[in-house]
Order: sequence, then structure tokens, then C-alpha cells
Amino acid sequence: MKQFLTFVRKEFFHIFRDSRTMLILLVMPVVLTLLFGYAVTTEVKDSRVAVVDFSKDELTRRITDRLATHSYFTLCAAYENVSAAEKAFLRGEIDMVIVFPTGFAADFHHGGNTSVQLLIDGSEPNQASVRTGYTEKVMASFMQELHSGKPMSTSMQIIPEVRMLYNPQLKSEYNFVPGVIGLILMLICALMSSVSIVKEKETGTMEILLASPLPPIIIILAKLVPYFVIACTNIATILMLSYFLMGVPMAGSLFCFLGISLVYILACLSLGLLISTLVSTQLAAMLLSLLLIVPSLYFSGLAFPLESMPTALQNISSIVPARWYVSAARKLMIQGVEARHVIRELGVLTLMTFMLITISLSLFKKRLE
Repeated sequence: MKQFLTFVRKEFFHIFRDSRTMLILLVMPVVLTLLFGYAVTTEVKDSRVAVVDFSKDELTRRITDRLATHSYFTLCAAYENVSAAEKAFLRGEIDMVIVFPTGFAADFHHGGNTSVQLLIDGSEPNQASVRTGYTEKVMASFMQELHSGKPMSTSMQIIPEVRMLYNPQLKSEYNFVPGVIGLILMLICALMSSVSIVKEKETGTMEILLASPLPPIIIILAKLVPYFVIACTNIATILMLSYFLMGVPMAGSLFCFLGISLVYILACLSLGLLISTLVSTQLAAMLLSLLLIVPSLYFSGLAFPLESMPTALQNISSIVPARWYVSAARKLMIQGVEARHVIRELGVLTLMTFMLITISLSLFKKRLE
């Protein structure tokens, strides 16, 4: 028994001496628990709502105030026409527009019922359906309050006429294909490039390569080029499958989409290079690369709405490259926006790539000295 306890103590010492193992065993469960229990939610909060009010009467103002005070909505703007609202959709400023027709109150009081048009961004089908349900509940609650203490005729209704923009049929493929592209590129570029470089270091051949006449940066870039080409091939394959097999459109510029995809690939390769400077074994590089899937999945807006997360986590998501790529891919593929509407995403990814390359090359030289 004493020998058994001695071996157990030895194993504990081995675990405690490895900071990376301690991070995975003790810190990761806490992070995942907080993430799933507190941050990750299927609720759609803080939906950005705009109003186009052609009637401008007391009834439309009361309904607008009800929406503005609802916990799941944020009233952002009021537009004079639908065209201005659609341009705001393309700029990514709003998620839903409520259009009150001319004579809204008069139709309701004299005809017994009236309609209101809901324009909703359907590029994320689940969130669009939830927003529709929330709005219908607000309308129903308003009707009950309006007729409190009085019998309400079934003919007196406010009928929402829903129009889903960009994805009228609410196909889930429209939402997931851009996100899947981001995850696949992250996995291939970051994982394979980091493992490839660490393998050279682990076997001792990296020093031999660096002793060649070529500058070190050329050797490193030469190791990354094959993964860049493979990632480009994967993009072409996924696009053909999504277009011809799943019917996902390329509503925007294909050239612009490919351009921002290439920048994202460079960012992922740079991240893989950074990982290779932080670890010394292939297993550690593989584990650290796989851990990137968690923030890429939950902080990119692919599975859960970022607007519903606490502000601190929304700020953290800003440093996740997949967030900016998925946002740009959706805008270009589904919404069909012009290139000027994804300049922000392109700028952020370019800055990330530059910073990651600079830091990685600096650390890489220090580790091999």
C-alpha cells in the first residue's frame, strides 16, 4: 500500500509541475461551466428595432413605446421610408423593422382590425423566428391591455405580416455554411501549421533548416504555403457544395468574399505560428489548437447570438478572428452587401494578421537562439 501511495504522489507531482495540464484540468471546466450556464443562451436579447411610421397616431406611438420598454428589444431609430430601413439592414445597424401603414389607428377603430408589417433579417433563421414570436407576444399583450375590463371581439386584431429578408424560406443552411467555413479554416490552418512547425522543432530538424542560406522567415513561410493552398482548395470545395447541393446563394461579390477569406486564412496561419512558439511538443500544439474551436464556435455568432451575451464577453469576442469572418461571410453570401459594408471586418482581420505575424516571428527567433 505504501508503494502504491508513493506512485500516486509521484503522478500528482508530474501533473502539478505541468502548468498547461493544470490549465486544462482545473481552469477549463470552470470556464466551460460559466460559459454554458451564464453566457451561452438561446434567448435573443437586445434586438435592434427600427420603426417606419406612416400613420403617426396615438396608437402607433403606444405600440412603439411598448416595444421600446420590452426587455428583449432596443429601439434604435425611426425612418421615413422602407428604403432607408433596408439600407440600415445592409449596414448591420438593425435586426428588425416595424412598418405602420397609413391610417393604422383609423382602420383599427373603424374596421376592427389592422395589419402591421415586420421586416426581419432572416440570415440567421433561429433568431429571426424568435424575434417574430417576441413581437407577436408584445402585440397580443398590448391588445389585452387595450381591452382590459371589456369583452374583446375576435375581429379586433393587429395582424403582423412578416417578411423575412435575405432568407424568405428560413433555411438553416444560410446560417451555418458561413460559420462552418470559418471553423474548418481555423481547424486546418491553425492546427496543421502549428503541429508541422513543432514537429520540426521536436525532432531537432528546425535548427538544421535555419542553418541553410535562406533567411529564417522564408523557411517559415515556405512551411505555411502548402496549408494556405489546401485551405484555398477547401474554400472552393465548400462553396461548390453549398451552392450546387444545398442551394446557399452567393448574393454578393464572389471576388470580395474570396479576398476576405484569404485574409482570414492568413490570420489563422499566423495563429498557428504563434501556437508553435508557445509549445514544444506536437501533442501540446494539437491540444491548444483544438481549444481554439470553443471560442470560434461560441464567440463567432454561429451558434448563439452575441447580443444576448454579457458586455464583457461581447468585448472578448472582438479578439476572435472567426467572429469577424463569419459576420463578413454572412453579409456577402446571404445579404449580398457591397464591399464597403465589410470594410470594418476586413480591417480588423488584416490588423490581427499583422499583429500575430509580428509577435510570432519575434518569439520564434527568441526560442531558437
